[in-house]
Amino acid sequence: MRSFFLLTLTCIATATPLSDGQTPLIDAGHLTSYPGFSLDLNAQRLVELEGKTPIWMSELDKVQLKAKGIRFFDVTDTQTLGFSAHTKLQTTASFPSPNATERVKPILRTLSTKGPRENLKKFSSFRTRHYRSDTGRESQQWLFSRIKEITNDLASKSLRESISLSEFHHSWGQNSIIVRINGTSAADDGVVIIGAHQDSTNMWPFLPAPGADDDGSGSVTILEAYRALIAANFRPKRAVEFHWYSAEEAGLLGSQAVAQDYEKRSVNVLAMSQFDMTAWVKRGAPEEVGIITDFVDPHVTQFNKELVDKYLDIPYVETKCGYACSDHASWSKAGYRSSFTIESAFENSNKNIHSINDRIDISDEFSFSHMLEFSKLAVAFVVELGGWSD
Repeated sequence: MRSFFLLTLTCIATATPLSDGQTPLIDAGHLTSYPGFSLDLNAQRLVELEGKTPIWMSELDKVQLKAKGIRFFDVTDTQTLGFSAHTKLQTTASFPSPNATERVKPILRTLSTKGPRENLKKFSSFRTRHYRSDTGRESQQWLFSRIKEITNDLASKSLRESISLSEFHHSWGQNSIIVRINGTSAADDGVVIIGAHQDSTNMWPFLPAPGADDDGSGSVTILEAYRALIAANFRPKRAVEFHWYSAEEAGLLGSQAVAQDYEKRSVNVLAMSQFDMTAWVKRGAPEEVGIITDFVDPHVTQFNKELVDKYLDIPYVETKCGYACSDHASWSKAGYRSSFTIESAFENSNKNIHSINDRIDISDEFSFSHMLEFSKLAVAFVVELGGWSD
């Protein structure tokens, strides 16, 4: 059974059909390790499935779940996440309607596909960004250095004093990245968070995983929003943070660790918005922003719909993605308000993910102009909720 499973996964992950009598391109029975990886398929992990008590299983069992499309939290290191969730969300008040048009629109006009194209070409050139690989660590270091470079080049001296760039350290080596622009208000301790995940994986983890769309696209989308904001000398009234999470593909490990830390410190997160896959426009399908409606906060979700209507050139479509489908779920579990936007209705999203074919050049359906719409959404979300201090 195990050999057949490995062979099947290899054929899925390399986009090679499995047929009777066909000799596999890779001897999957021997592909249980790869130079630069520290992934032990026999290691035991505590995994939480929807509506179930967490159970122990191996890393190989997690790979099998992912291959079946079953989503989960790996809670091995975050078993206390959500313990204080009942003390949050004590108000059900809706967010105000977007009204910062004079601040938002000038920044939207400065957004470009040039930076995202250059950044994603580099970011997807690593063999894999798997969280337990050397190249996963190297890609994270490159991203961190790129954020530093953009900040040093574009932020005024006084604005740089309000910006902090940090790595949230994880035991596996690929760290999450947190960029914070401090708020100017001494009376408002709220935090607005924009997130994406930096890691990638192949369906069989030791194989190449360029991860151009999943989630290289989201990572450079929010980076472009950050670039435009600091170039505009954005000074929020309440703190704004940009997060690039590690190890989303392994059960939301990075975002759970960050959310657990914020929960323990009672950080007042006003709202979190996740950007995971922003590039694909399926041929023959309408160009839309997919707004996830399940396992999200309805008020933040409604606010995102209003932002799309006000600031974007394409409409939104409501869609669903299921339990623990991206990093917003970690924040929801911690009791914070979170939302998730994706490139399309879920059924029209990129089917090349988790394979060697998740590349920029795989199809003209991979669209940087589509990604730009999501950078607009990120800018609007940050300015409208973070405020602007004159």
